[in-house]
Order: sequence, then structure tokens, then C-alpha cells
Amino acid sequence: MEITEVRIKLIENRRDKLQAFCSITLDDDFVIRDLKIIGGAHGAFVAMPSRKLADRCGRCGGKNHLRAAFCNDCGASLAPNRASKDERGRARLHADIAHPVHAACRERFQKRILDAFHREVERSHEPGYVPQELHPLPDLDDFDVEALEEPTTPFRGRPVIESRSNGVSEKASDPRSRAAGMD
Repeated sequence: MEITEVRIKLIENRRDKLQAFCSITLDDDFVIRDLKIIGGAHGAFVAMPSRKLADRCGRCGGKNHLRAAFCNDCGASLAPNRASKDERGRARLHADIAHPVHAACRERFQKRILDAFHREVERSHEPGYVPQELHPLPDLDDFDVEALEEPTTPFRGRPVIESRSNGVSEKASDPRSRAAGMD
């Protein structure tokens, strides 16, 4: 897997820890957006795209961000400090959407992205600097759904999740399939 393109969008208010947004292209085929370049105590680092973690209201079952004080659906008061803690005792409020599996891959990504970030910072000091445009989202108004090919083999049966523990491959039914009545 090769990072074939890196696009950096610098943040104008550099007093904040967030210094830039980034998108990368892998093998000229796959784009990952919303990587963040954060200024840390030991220098800049790359944060992977993430989503806010949520839990359910005990009263109505509505989904709420872990920092919410009141339920978005019924208005009930929510307990503070509902988030689990990481190894340093900090609340886990976000989960990565995409991330490297191995430290070596993370280091490759970080080196390539931070090199591009430093080049973009240098470029930003030149007269007539024009910021890079991150990968724009495709225009779905012109998307031709009719042109999509149907899968050659239709899905039959229940979804299968493959997990590996201790090098042994295990296949288990997806619990969501039972909940949806696909058993």
C-alpha cells in the first residue's frame, strides 16, 4: 500500500492545537479524509478520522454524546462522567473510524503526512500563496445509479463476521442479523 497523494489544509488560527486537516490517497484508488494534524507537547502528530462516542438514555433509549448533560430526545438529565477511561485516566470521547493496525504503518503515514505539512507551512509564507483544496466530495447529482452493475451472486444467508484470535480463524454469525430476524 502506497500513499500516492497527500493534501494539507492549514488552519488559520494557529494558536489552537489543531494545525491542519489532511486527506490522503492510497494507491491512486482510495481516499481517507479528515485526518488532523495536532500540535502536541512533543511536536506535531497525526490524528486519524474519528467519530464521537455515544450512549443510550436510561429513560427513553435515545442516543446521546458522552458529554451531553441532557437527553436529546426526552430531555432527561444524564449522569456526568459516563465515558470509559483510557490508560492515562482520560475520558474516551472519540473512536477512530480508520486507523493503521501496526505501529510501522502509523509511522509511515505520520512521516509522509508531516513532511507534506511542513512543506505546506513553508509554501504558505511565499507571496501569492493559494491553499490546497482537500479532496472534494463527488457531485452525486450526476451520479448514474442505473449504470451500477448488480452483484453476480446475490447475498443469501446470514452475514458472517470473521475474527482471528491466537492465529485461529473463527466464523460467527453477526448478532445484528439475529436482531433483524435474519436467523
